[in-house]
Amino acid sequence: MRSKVEILPSNLIFHELIGLEVKVNNSTNPSLIGIRGRVINETKNMLVIENSESRELKIPKADSEFIFRVPAELSEKGRRSDTFVKIQGNLLLSQPENRIKNIKKLRKWG
Repeated sequence: MRSKVEILPSNLIFHELIGLEVKVNNSTNPSLIGIRGRVINETKNMLVIENSESRELKIPKADSEFIFRVPAELSEKGRRSDTFVKIQGNLLLSQPENRIKNIKKLRKWG
């Protein structure tokens, strides 16, 4: 049986982002700043976010900064509150399945 890898601020970019709540904290496109919702899909270059009105919004990863909410149950052991992690979108530029595979490298070194 595989052990569950905790989601930490240092390894969030290697995890599945679908299902996490996110906010666009900064972007070169000012109209995207402040958009928030749940990640429902991800491509190499985009996050697809469903907002509170159930609209799907495609947000480019490049030149954007995101704040992800990691629920306590997915976070570090013993943490009782949610964690908020700020990530530069350029760090997420990759096919999701390839980015997630890199967690193996992190496990090897961690």
